[in-house]
This record gives sequence, structure tokens and C-alpha cells, in this order.
Amino acid sequence: MTDTPILEVTDLHTHYEVGASLLRHGATVRAVDGVTFDILPGQIFGLVGESGSGKTTLGRTILGLVPATSGSIRWKGRELTGLAEAEFRPLRRDLAMIFQDPNASLNPAMTVAQGVGHPLRIHGLTSTRAETRARVAEMLERCGLAAAQHLDTYPDDLSGGQKQRVVIARALITNPELVVADEPVASLDMSVRAKVLELMLDLKEELGLTYVYITHDLASSRFVCDEIAIMYLGQMVEWAVTDVIHGEPLHPYTQALVEAIPQPDPSRRGRDRHLPHGEIPDALDPPLGCRFHPRCRQAFAPCGWQGRDLVDALVDRWTQVSEDVMAAELATFGGDLSKATVTDDEVRLPGADARRVRALLDDISLVLPSRVVSGIEAVEQDRKGAVIRLGPRSQPRLAEVAGRIVSCHLHPGSDD
Repeated sequence: MTDTPILEVTDLHTHYEVGASLLRHGATVRAVDGVTFDILPGQIFGLVGESGSGKTTLGRTILGLVPATSGSIRWKGRELTGLAEAEFRPLRRDLAMIFQDPNASLNPAMTVAQGVGHPLRIHGLTSTRAETRARVAEMLERCGLAAAQHLDTYPDDLSGGQKQRVVIARALITNPELVVADEPVASLDMSVRAKVLELMLDLKEELGLTYVYITHDLASSRFVCDEIAIMYLGQMVEWAVTDVIHGEPLHPYTQALVEAIPQPDPSRRGRDRHLPHGEIPDALDPPLGCRFHPRCRQAFAPCGWQGRDLVDALVDRWTQVSEDVMAAELATFGGDLSKATVTDDEVRLPGADARRVRALLDDISLVLPSRVVSGIEAVEQDRKGAVIRLGPRSQPRLAEVAGRIVSCHLHPGSDD
């Protein structure tokens, strides 16, 4: 393994417009939003995160299957972003993908020989049918499938594990150098997963491959990856060698993923787990500041706040007090929070008195999240009621901290 990266991704953005029509512009999904990393030859680089974190879009963008909005992808020093399809196509022999669902990625009308051999014909790597079948047979044997039994078989006649081996064979048939493996064992039974991962590791050594291993399963990444990048809502929050990620995670989201791994040791099962509360936010409207802050138990003032955070904190408080206290406080806030106008920067309370709202917020400040209270910049009166204005906030930036790259306001040197 050399010290020169084979793949360099710099400030990569991939955005989608959704819901567009002739009369209006659509909303923007920032599926990948400012991701930077590099991979050395022969590495297995893991991209780990929940569904909706952007890891699959990132993998497809690297391979030119999805156009990048901005940023840079350099393959062996060559810039890939902005290449026309005619320029990119020859590179697809060196850049391959193992898709997550073999049932969806295999053509049921093609035999195994036809499906696996198709890339050879597209790239002109074989000239005769016999040569193509011979190459396919050799690759099937490498992938643990008896060629004599499977060359003329259709996908519907194969088991799930056999289908995934065929998908792997098809990805490797052109002798690529980089393989993006998108959840390669997620659709398989537990009894088959270990065998397929072992096969991928064996092929890596035999063929000198470099993998981008995409998964939501942090546990499997420990045994497969050399380095791991943790993704959340389109951004990378932590990147380090595997032992550091699993042994000393810094970002609260990484810590939560590690703590969520099932523990076979009975003595460790009862320990407190600081798992994230709530659900992953809508990618169409990601939280301001740190995108993880609404679910983070360690969030504080710099991490971010929005109008809905204050409303959620008040509603949560009212589940823990008497009905009389709730009714009195609700009256101070205008009597009906459903009529409040809530934005990123303010909460407008029709019919409320600003002085009474300010006094109540001061009284209950100790029982509300400190980041929400400290984010209140002013409480003002207007014609219709009280307006709670929130102060500015900033996203954390990627920085080197304690032997890894992390993006978190909790750690010195990471915030703007």
C-alpha cells in the first residue's frame, strides 16, 4: 500500500430538486453536502450511517452514476466530476459497483453467463462468445460458484447468496481497481452474510482491490474496514481508522452507533446507553447548526437551535407537570401553540404579552434544554402578540482532533 491516495473526494455536494413543476421550483435535498476524504490503494474504506445519511448517493456519485453538484472527485489524479458519459465510460472498467439488492440488479431474462459477461461485451474486452463464457466461468469459480452448474442458469433459480455471488462476479469481471459495495450483505440471511464478506476479503487479496464498503451496520465494519467515515444527513461527522472509531468515538452520533451494537457479554448488556432520541430529520429541511443536535443528548448552545426546538421543549415539559400548571403556562404563550408561527429564527405567539412570556421563560429556564434557552436572543412585542427571536448559529466544520477527523462543537478546534 502506497501513501498516495487512489481516490480523493474534496468538498463534494450532490443535491436533488424534488417536487418541481412548470409553475414553481422544487425543494432541494442535500443528499451529499460537503464531504471530504481520501482512500489509499488496497484499503477497505467504510461509509456508515442510518438510512437517509447520503452514503449510497455518495457511492453512486463517485462512480458517475449520479452527477455531482459541486466539488471534486479525483481518481488516480484525474478529475472525474463534470466528465461527459463518453469520457467516463472507459473508466467504468476500473470502477465497479456491487448493488445492495441482487433481485433488482440482475436481469431475470439473462442467464448467468449473459449477465456476468455483458460488461465484457460492452467494453470490448472479449471478441467471441466462447472467450466470454470462459472468462465468466473463471470468475464464477473465483466467487465460489460451480461454472458448469450455473453458467446457463437464470437468476430466479438461484438462492439469495448465489445471486449475490453472481452480482460480485459481474462487478469484478472487468478487473476493476475500485469497487463500491453498497450494503452487499444487507438482503442476505445471517448465515450467508459471513460467507459473502469472507469471499469479498479473499477476492480483495487475490485481485488487489480497493473497496468502498457502504453499510448501516457498524458491527460488520469493524471486521471488514481499515478506515471508517460516519455519515449523518449528507455530511461526514467523524473519520478515523477502525479501531479508533470503535474504541474511542468522539462524535455523539458515532458514540450512539457504537453503543447500539448488540453485546454478547451479559455483564455489559445492562449498561446505560445514550442512544439518540427521535427520528432522523427530513433531508428536505435539515436542522440548522449541527444537523444532529435535535437528537443529541450532549447538545449545548453552539450546536444549534430552531423555533421548533423551543416548541418541542415546552410540549415535553407539559407532559411532566400538572394540568393546572400546563394551562397557566399555555395561556401565557397565547392559549394555543397550534396557532403559533414557527420558523428557524423565531416563534410568533398571537395574543401573547412579551413581558409575561419573557418572565415565564426565565422562571422555567432551568428545566428547559440549556441550548434552547441560551439561543433566545430577544422577546419582543408586535401588533399581533409576542415574538421570540433566536440568535445566529453555525455548522461545525471538519477538523483534526485526537487522531481523527471530526465535526462537532463539543471538541476544541472543530467549530467556526
